[in-house]
Amino acid sequence: MGIVHAEITLKNAGDAINADRGIIKEQEIRQTTVHALVDTGAGTLVISEELRVQLGLAVKGLRQATFANEVKEICEVTEPVDIHWKDRSSSVRALVVPDSSEVLLGAIPLEDMDLMVDPVHQVLTGVHGDDIVCLVK
Repeated sequence: MGIVHAEITLKNAGDAINADRGIIKEQEIRQTTVHALVDTGAGTLVISEELRVQLGLAVKGLRQATFANEVKEICEVTEPVDIHWKDRSSSVRALVVPDSSEVLLGAIPLEDMDLMVDPVHQVLTGVHGDDIVCLVK
């Protein structure tokens, strides 16, 4: 399978809540659109320190990450980030890899948005077509 990228919008989830509550204006939500590498081997969203600062995300803890080259490193974990792809969205805590050159869109947000990599066309697509399926107990 080749490399798949997707254009996603990342928003500070706290800002989005404050805008919904009328505390700040919609245009004050800190957000950016990025060209992310879709990485089904990554667990969650991975961002750089620069992007964390740009989005105004607070650090909420530390987590050990194991990279593809088997190197282990302690990384910061942020408060929630809203991820938007087309008509789908997910909120996750991002893993901050200080010198990361790319945003990685990992398995947890992909699963939450009911998305998968189409290996034939090398694109991100809905697991169930255009219908978003959410399993609820």
